[in-house]
Amino acid sequence: MRFDILSLFPEMFLSVFESSILKKAREKALIEVHVHDIRMYAPGKHRVTDDAPFGGGGGMVMKVEPIDRALAALELKSGEGPVILMSPQGTPFKQDTAEELAACHRLVLICGHYEGVDERVKEHLADREISIGDFVLTGGELSAMMIVDAVSRLVPGVLGNSESAWKDSFSSGLLEYPQYTRPQEYRGWKVPDLLISGNHRDMDNWRRRQSLARTWRRRPELLDKINLSDSDRLILKEIQAEDR
Repeated sequence: MRFDILSLFPEMFLSVFESSILKKAREKALIEVHVHDIRMYAPGKHRVTDDAPFGGGGGMVMKVEPIDRALAALELKSGEGPVILMSPQGTPFKQDTAEELAACHRLVLICGHYEGVDERVKEHLADREISIGDFVLTGGELSAMMIVDAVSRLVPGVLGNSESAWKDSFSSGLLEYPQYTRPQEYRGWKVPDLLISGNHRDMDNWRRRQSLARTWRRRPELLDKINLSDSDRLILKEIQAEDR
């Protein structure tokens, strides 16, 4: 899996991709991350990448030409993967988006900055726009980092346990159940007895109930988007009755 990131501030990515799981994934050649400085593709002595917007208004707008040149230098092949513009106007990034992108061989992420990018980037160069939430950042770099992280952990071999990514919150449509580890008791706070009973069927049932309960209490809108079994619906009724 290869990621190409176009940014005005490539130094922002240095520590992120040189730490923890992403560092190990790069060392194992499971993923490649290449950060490209858009300024290097700007014409002229001063390599200007932005200008005042036509029609007036506050702020500066990133120019289309440097971004176009940077993309051309990547020599993208048809079908390798989409060119994505980080934008608060884009479609929301969710777990199913990460799963979709993880099936690609290559992703190109364009980090906007200033007041935004020339509309022609959206119309002619980017395949899609993605937003990480209903808020505005100073640039698209943090958004790009999040996408690389979320997608990379779905690449086979990146996580130590191949099942980990698919059992996380949102992968099943539900929030994840509570997790515990040693010590069994700390300051009087005990691990639920059922989790150390050795009865895997009871543990699975407990975890399913906890996932349903957390989703109902914290993110009930998610329940409308998944297919619940008859058993799930019965458990939900019990949980809802307990909350009344």
